[in-house]
Amino acid sequence: MISGLYADAFVDSPDSPTKLRARKAVMHDIPLILDLINAYAAKGIMLARTEFELSEAIRDFSVVRQGETLLGCGALHFYTPTIGEIRSLAVDERAKTKGVGRVLVEALVEEAIVYELDAVFAFTYVVDFFCKVGFHVVERGALPLKAWKDCIRCPKFQACDEVAMVRLLRPDRAVEPQPLLPVDSAGSLDDQLIRIPVPRIP
Repeated sequence: MISGLYADAFVDSPDSPTKLRARKAVMHDIPLILDLINAYAAKGIMLARTEFELSEAIRDFSVVRQGETLLGCGALHFYTPTIGEIRSLAVDERAKTKGVGRVLVEALVEEAIVYELDAVFAFTYVVDFFCKVGFHVVERGALPLKAWKDCIRCPKFQACDEVAMVRLLRPDRAVEPQPLLPVDSAGSLDDQLIRIPVPRIP
C-alpha cells in the first residue's frame, strides 16, 4: 500500500544540498523501516508491519539514508515473472522536498529492469508524482487486486480509492492486453485477473 502519502513528500527541491542515493536494505535497517512505516500506519495511511514481516521481505526493500537517519524506503514486490509492484513507499516527514521519493522510485524501476520485468505498477494517491516518473493511470480492473494477505488487513478494504498506475519497461515486448491467468470453463474473465500488456511471444 503506497496509499495516502501526500504529494509534498515527493516534491523535488533544487536546493537539496546533498546528492541522495538509494541502496538495498539490510537487516539492521529493519527497526528504522518499521518506525517509518508504522508511523504512517498509526495515521491510517499505510499498513502496519511487524519485525517478522520485514525480515521476510527485506530483500524487496531499498532505502535512502543520510548518516544514521532513514529518509525513506520502498519495495519492489514480484507478482509474476514479468510484473512487479512498487509498494511500501514512505518518506520521512523531515525529508519532504528533498527528492527522496523520486530517488526511491527510480532505484526500484532500475531493479525491475535488471530483473527483466516488462512492467511495474503501483496503487497511489500521488498521481502527479508518478506521472512525472513515467507512470500512466490505468483502469483499476486492468491490475490485480492486492495480495489478500495485505488487502484483508487494510482499513479501506471495502472502499479502496487508490489510483492504479503502470510503467511499461519493455514496450517492444508488449502486445494487446491479455489476461495473465486462464479464463474459467465458461470462457469468461474473472474481475481479479491481471490485464496489462504482456510479453510478445516469438
